[in-house]
Amino acid sequence: MTEPTTSQLQPMPDDWRRALAVVAHPDDLEYGCAAAIASWTDAGREVAYVLATRGEAGIDTLEPAKCAALREREQRASAAVVGVDQVDFLDHADGVVEYGPALRRDIAAAIRRHRPELVITLNHRDTWGGTYWNTPDHVAVGRAVLDAAGDAGNRWIFPELTERGLAPWDGVRWVAVAGSGNPTHAVDAAGGLERAVASLLAHRTYIEALTDEDPETYARGLLTGFAEETGKRFGDRPAVAFELFAR
Repeated sequence: MTEPTTSQLQPMPDDWRRALAVVAHPDDLEYGCAAAIASWTDAGREVAYVLATRGEAGIDTLEPAKCAALREREQRASAAVVGVDQVDFLDHADGVVEYGPALRRDIAAAIRRHRPELVITLNHRDTWGGTYWNTPDHVAVGRAVLDAAGDAGNRWIFPELTERGLAPWDGVRWVAVAGSGNPTHAVDAAGGLERAVASLLAHRTYIEALTDEDPETYARGLLTGFAEETGKRFGDRPAVAFELFAR
């Protein structure tokens, strides 16, 4: 009996100039996606971040107001490591982000403002690979991003955005979902992996509250493991996987 073959991941499209990454919390992009972002900025592409919350409910030992300010600083430092200098926050409440028109409108506004061809988000499904339950914030934001990519180009949805000077943008060609249990494409992570580790380490306060393991050992082991596992489906090169939705 022959062993079943593992489906190979396709290279991500590279004929684009601007990307917008929209996620729920500080650190969401650093858990596996930052190596791809580093490779894109190295190639001269523009990448901006939009976060729905400031992660203020993420550290049990810090009250939300202090936590929000700290996590914002850590996120900006983290983004800079991989060549991203534009980081915006939508100020939805951490832990109770609601999917609906208000969230879709805020994300559509960000898409109209940044005018990306590629939009990146995090797993919007109920589970991680069918095994671990996802958080409501990830589900709400990921689903809203997929919908807002269309909303951004429709002048009759959220007409108040046009009144604010944000003209419709129908230029989103793909939405790439990181952390998906059904990946279709990948990006070579070799050139960006060290900066991805440094980018995750910028969230040191969060990591130290999360684990007793040495932060660098934790970050390096986690990201290297993800990249090597993905690489088994991408020519045995360390890689970052995405589920790609074309528009």
